[in-house]
Amino acid sequence: MGYETIKLEREGKVGILSFNRPQALNALNTQMAREILAALEELEQDDEIFAAVLTAEGEKAFCVGADLKERKDMSKQEMKKQRELFVKAFTAVAMFKKPLVAAVNGYALGGGCEFALACDFIVASEKAVFGLPEVGLAIIPGGGGTQLLPRLIGRARAKELIFTGRRIDAREAYRLGLVNYVVLPEELRKKTMEIMAEIVQNGPIALQQAKRAINYGLELDLHTALALEAECYNVCLATEDRDEGLRAFNEKRKPVYKNR
Repeated sequence: MGYETIKLEREGKVGILSFNRPQALNALNTQMAREILAALEELEQDDEIFAAVLTAEGEKAFCVGADLKERKDMSKQEMKKQRELFVKAFTAVAMFKKPLVAAVNGYALGGGCEFALACDFIVASEKAVFGLPEVGLAIIPGGGGTQLLPRLIGRARAKELIFTGRRIDAREAYRLGLVNYVVLPEELRKKTMEIMAEIVQNGPIALQQAKRAINYGLELDLHTALALEAECYNVCLATEDRDEGLRAFNEKRKPVYKNR
């Protein structure tokens, strides 16, 4: 499928989805939301892709949230339909079954910040700026921000950032635990792909089940969460990849996993 507002690449076992509206600071419009959904589905269905990166084209912004210029002439009904589509796009990022890492350079504001938060973790350049400024427009974060940010940095700190709409730089984001790494802008892709190389050398089904166990288990009581972990483990146990991993260990070689 051809894409206009995003770019989809494959580098070995890694899919790279880039927002591609740099002239608009990668603001999210209707077409971009549709293409994000299509690209994520494409990557989920591709057995050769073990994990993915969400990033952006351009030097100024990862994504500055919704394209308000597109919205200015919309009717209430049109805006409601667009909003439903946007929620699907945010949810698709949050529920992507394979590991998904955000590589953020420049502004990640509003929905852009929420896209990054919905990923498994964030690698940021020193030029990254994060913020959820929605209350300044008399709305609230609606792409998962009110739920994802407190889970990541704690309730009180998240409330402060959301209530004030304050922007924070990459170093402050690192201090708060919002991002895992801060690197020079020119090192962002290299660092991200080094991490991805570590991830995709492992069993793809195991990666998916580990993500499932963590994401769902954290919302459960410990007893139920341990039962979920056991279920996820058993999924891995029944795979050919698990047999290959065991053979490779005993034969003192690197395993060749095939996602089955």
